Amino acid sequence: MLSLSNRKKVIEQGELSFMEKLYLPVIAKGLGITVKHLFKRKVTIKYPEQKRSFAKIYRGLHVLKRDEQGRENCTACGMCAVACPAEAITMISAERKKGEEHLYREEKYASVYEINMLRCIFCGLCEEACPKDAIYLTDRTVDSEYNRDTFIYGKDKLVEKIDNRIDISQRKIKTEQKLDKLK
Repeated sequence: MLSLSNRKKVIEQGELSFMEKLYLPVIAKGLGITVKHLFKRKVTIKYPEQKRSFAKIYRGLHVLKRDEQGRENCTACGMCAVACPAEAITMISAERKKGEEHLYREEKYASVYEINMLRCIFCGLCEEACPKDAIYLTDRTVDSEYNRDTFIYGKDKLVEKIDNRIDISQRKIKTEQKLDKLK
């Protein structure tokens, strides 16, 4: 059957030598790696007492940012959901009603915004696709849970609190540097 991309290559494997047929050198090499790792000092972190240090551009827990007046930046354009390779983001848009100008920047907003953290691969494509700088990945880790349903994060967990703003300046600088290199 022909492939759709026509990139299929036929690879012919040569005849194996006598030593390759025995597999002994390969088995000895594998055992040598195992023995070498047996005597290495193990790196362990005593988690609650010691915290692991992450790079400044570490991609962790998502956050939906607010502007200076405390309004949500997300306009439910769906660019983040389209860019997500794992299809972890779902949203439902709604029209802003009269009197909600202090809550949402634009006339359209995300009434429901959910990220399935079990599907998310933390690639950062949602962050790059967002035209309104609404979603960012922070340096925080996703909490461990016992129930699968608790890994679907809604707006209650994603939207940043007004009194507890999250600093994403290092993340923003790195993103802008990437964009400058592409130009």
